[in-house]
Amino acid sequence: MKKLFVMVLLALMVLGVAYGKVTIKMWFHSGQGPERAVILDQVKRFNAMQDEVEVIAVELPEGSYNEQVNAAALAGDLPDVLDLDGPFIANYAWSGYLIPLDDFITPELKNDLLPSIISQGLYKGHIYALGTFDSGLAIWGNKRYLEKIGARIPKSVDDAWTFTEFMDILRKLKKLADADPSDALKYPLDMKINYGVGEWYSYGFSPIFQAFGADLIDRNTYMTAEGVLNGPEALAAAAWFQSLFAQGFANPNPPGDAEFINGEAALSWVGHWVWQQYHKALGDDLVLIPMPKFFKQATGMGSWAWGITSNCKNPEAAWKFIEFLLRPEEILKMTNANGAVPSRLSAIKMSELYGPGGPLGIFSEQLQKIAVPRPVTPAYPTITQAFAQAIDNIIKGADIREELNRAVRIIDEDIEYNAGYQM
Repeated sequence: MKKLFVMVLLALMVLGVAYGKVTIKMWFHSGQGPERAVILDQVKRFNAMQDEVEVIAVELPEGSYNEQVNAAALAGDLPDVLDLDGPFIANYAWSGYLIPLDDFITPELKNDLLPSIISQGLYKGHIYALGTFDSGLAIWGNKRYLEKIGARIPKSVDDAWTFTEFMDILRKLKKLADADPSDALKYPLDMKINYGVGEWYSYGFSPIFQAFGADLIDRNTYMTAEGVLNGPEALAAAAWFQSLFAQGFANPNPPGDAEFINGEAALSWVGHWVWQQYHKALGDDLVLIPMPKFFKQATGMGSWAWGITSNCKNPEAAWKFIEFLLRPEEILKMTNANGAVPSRLSAIKMSELYGPGGPLGIFSEQLQKIAVPRPVTPAYPTITQAFAQAIDNIIKGADIREELNRAVRIIDEDIEYNAGYQM
């Protein structure tokens, strides 16, 4: 009998069935404190609620996350489950780091996901990653200052400020700031330049270019940035953006992250993640304003998502954990902590923040109407680096044509070097 038991056990091991729990290693980025607390709690509860899968969570610094993932991939040491920033999904899929999730995703789940979540995870016809939340980019306003200048406060995407209206408001706010130097207000607009050169510059400012009719790459072919990142529309967008700093509408060298909450800026061009901080500081004076209508409207989208790596020996076990994270009630635990937009329509309906009458409803409305994904291409790491560097130099007063032409050269050379990133 003992011999039979050993033979059965060996057979199970050969078939890849572990005796006891299957161990799944998961990497995640160290985001905001409340966000970290939720994911660690979710891992703890998932491990306790069932006896098939044990998840081991490893937290990595956000600033160097992609570099660590690439280093691990080269060393053949990727975990089973990977938390990854949405715009990098195409690059990871092209590099062979991820496996498609199509076979795991039910029609019910797919139909309940925001379209932006699907498009973010889609590469060459396959879904490689799914997020529990998406992001929101808009303008936060201090109602006290806006009422002083008689500014209209839009209530929906369709009701947004026109370009002319937005510029008139910025001029009136600057006049208000200049009128009394002893008052707290110093600048009309906070652009979060304190975040530094990095993904914020692409996420936060590429929608300006898209609203002017430009883009980071030709999306018809994904083979060149020529004519779209340095054409007339892009030059107009860059000139307007540079003028915000040159004319004193925004601070090019903010000392920290508190311009808006200290009353030194009347408006703040930033995302959902400041909700808790801003609401605590301003209370009922905080208003959320949709992106203005330039030549058209555009806003950012995309956030962190979950994928299964090609290193994973038990994809079914890994999916059980991701499936748990995608439950509407689990999504809400996360989005209530970080202020992000729930990735499932059913979760949005249940959300106090994003449901009917919720204070952050504009973010979800924008995602369904005017959101533009960052380019879904393996070239994205090069695109974002080149664009962010150009933006930084433009803020500092550099020649806009030279900066955009340089960015185009860097992007096109990378695409050519990688033979168009064909799979």
